[in-house]
This record gives sequence, C-alpha cells and structure tokens, in this order.
Amino acid sequence: MRYLPGEAQQLPGNRAALADYQASHFLFEVSGGVATLTLNRPERKNPLTFDSYAELRDLFRALAYADDVKAVVITGAGDNFCSGGDVHDIIGPLTRLDMPGLLAFTRMTGDLVKAIRACPQPIVAAVDGICAGAGAILALASDIRLGTARSKTAFLFTRVGLAGCDMGACALLPRVIGQGRAAELLYTGRSMSGAEAERWGFFNSLQEPEALLASARAFAQGLADGPTFAHGMTKKMLQQEWNMGVDEAIEAEAQAQAICMATNDFHRAYHAFVAKQKPEFEGD
Repeated sequence: MRYLPGEAQQLPGNRAALADYQASHFLFEVSGGVATLTLNRPERKNPLTFDSYAELRDLFRALAYADDVKAVVITGAGDNFCSGGDVHDIIGPLTRLDMPGLLAFTRMTGDLVKAIRACPQPIVAAVDGICAGAGAILALASDIRLGTARSKTAFLFTRVGLAGCDMGACALLPRVIGQGRAAELLYTGRSMSGAEAERWGFFNSLQEPEALLASARAFAQGLADGPTFAHGMTKKMLQQEWNMGVDEAIEAEAQAQAICMATNDFHRAYHAFVAKQKPEFEGD
C-alpha cells in the first residue's frame, strides 16, 4: 500500500493510520507504536534533497493525526546522521534561483521544523557521525538527542557564505545550549564533538555506535508505552510557553493539566496505584 501522508488511512475523530505508509525518499517503519525514520543515502552521508525536504514536511504534518504512532526515532543509515542539503541537488540549483524562488525554498525548510515541533509525538534523534547543516537542525528540532563520541555536529551555514539563522537555529539552539555557546557555533560553523555536545546539553547522553539505534528505540518505546495524550500536552507546552510570561505559562499549564486530569489514563494510573499495579496507558 502506498499513499502520500495527506492520503493516509482516515479513522473516526480526525485520526489517521500511518503504519503502512511507504516513504519515497527515506525509510519509514512502525513497530509497537514507535516510528523509525531513516535517512537512507549512506553513500553520501544521507543528504537532503528538495523532494526529501517536502516529503519529511508532509509526513510530520500527517503525524499530528496519526493514531498508531506514539513516538518517533530519526536516524541515518550507515555511520552518519545527515550531511545537510545535497550540494549537487540543492546548493547548485539554489545559485540559479531568483529571490521569490529562494524564499519559497527557505520557507519550505522552515515549515519542516514547524511540522516537527507541532506534531504531538516525542521525537528522539539518534545521531552518529556527521550531523551538519540542515541535518543538525533536524536533530536540534527533535525533543531528545542521543549521540556518540565520534559524532560531529556543525551548523556550518557560514562556511558557505550564509547566515547562521537558518530554519530556526537562532531561536532553538540558544534554548538548548545557551546564548554564548550557540553564538560561537553559529558564527564559526565549527564542528561540535560528541563529548562537547553532551557536556553542553545538546545530547541527552552518549551511546556506543553499535548500541545507538537500539537505545533510541528503547527510549522512544518507553514514551510510547506511557500516557501519550499527556506527552503530547507536555510537548505543546514546551513549545508554546517560549512566547509567554511566567503568569501566562502558569495559567496555560493549569488548563493543560486539568484537561489531562479528565483523561482515562489519569484514572487508570490512580486505580493501578491503589491496587499496587503498574498502570497500562492507552493514550485516551
């Protein structure tokens, strides 16, 4: 079965099923409620193309309605995560576009980040080897990042004569590693080692390369087995409260938590606690 994300199997309540989705420009599989998305051009360190950008954007938009995906893992085939935009398939053609065409492209890449941040599923990035340019942004936009000691993360836009403010980097990166550290990376375009990335808080933890994907899937599975409606609310609040004052944030969290208290998962957790059992969450 093959369909575009916008043509996913529709279910009642404005929901959709994506388990059978067959991607055209990367690998996509769903198991136990965890979707694994693998950038799959290992011979060139998994660069992005115009088509893969667009398909990723559309897929993450569709995930907002996916009933059968509770968490997502993003990884790269081979020993690298993603080398960014393909030099031949993207960078070359961009030098021949007019301003309206360039703006259409940069807005599309930004829409991918918006879609990643807007989908309710927690996203775990499994980062090994090269993680550069737009690939570094994919990792940055994820909720959790697991890396390896040999990983090299670079926001290298200045190396090609561009500003470091690409795809939300100047908004996202300072919030993850701090303003001064973000400024250094975005001005210089230098690589950040795995150990440095963990020390600065970019990576949640470092894994051995051979254990990286399994660790990311296990982390995602733990999230998928939890109260997924509540996880979606947590992700929404983490995103939404960036633009709020403290008083607004406290009120927004009061409303969000009251909604979660009305879910069946909250009641299941209470009854399980009383019975001294482990709750079985169903995301409703």
